[in-house]
Amino acid sequence: MRHILLLGGTTEASALATALAARGERAVLSYAGRTDHPRAQAIPMRVGGFGGVEGLADYLTREGVTHLVDATHPFAARISANAIAAAELAGVPLLALTRPAWEQGPGDRWIHVADTMEAVAVLGAEPKRVFLALGRQTIGDFAYAAQHFYLLRFVDAAQPPALPHHHLVVDRGPFTLAGELALLREQRIAVIVAKNAGGAGARAKLDAARELGLPVVMIDRPFIPLRPQADSVAAVLDWLDHGVVRGV
Repeated sequence: MRHILLLGGTTEASALATALAARGERAVLSYAGRTDHPRAQAIPMRVGGFGGVEGLADYLTREGVTHLVDATHPFAARISANAIAAAELAGVPLLALTRPAWEQGPGDRWIHVADTMEAVAVLGAEPKRVFLALGRQTIGDFAYAAQHFYLLRFVDAAQPPALPHHHLVVDRGPFTLAGELALLREQRIAVIVAKNAGGAGARAKLDAARELGLPVVMIDRPFIPLRPQADSVAAVLDWLDHGVVRGV
């Protein structure tokens, strides 16, 4: 019987977990543990890291994992790189379930940057009202530009943000265009900083920025070594059944 380890934390991972449960697959969904109250899932969950490449490879071997699926966030470059190396060490086939990146369209005012520190520099010295549409782990870099007001949005409020001038909204997507327009107007936001995470659930803020004529400082995706990839739950299930990725 197959034993699948699913590295998750995304809506795609949750959808795949539901599909695996419906098929009666033996599978475990692993979270990094950065959210205090993760959503309940259709398959058993484990929370926390593995201890690097060797720790993950040991887990794969010890637990008899036959297939590894990486459905982590597009910016989780370290765990994705570790998954590639650990799968090779343990001799376990790996597939990444990825979402397409957002693409700039007519009316978008995007400023592309490589990382958060470059985003900090782009904001400039003049105080601005900034929507940091980023995860909790990367907002600390913006303490170097403490002159700005920052609007933050997290799924929980367990740890106070380390920014002197901010307003925290506790909410979980998916978000709507109407809701994002109302939020940006209410908070008088002048610029948005976002990671190019892709997906429909967080796209609305970009549509709202276009409608309001706001610039978006877009942090491009990090480098991840080449690996087999699929862009849908159906493609992952097909890979599990046939050992190949079709049409991707």
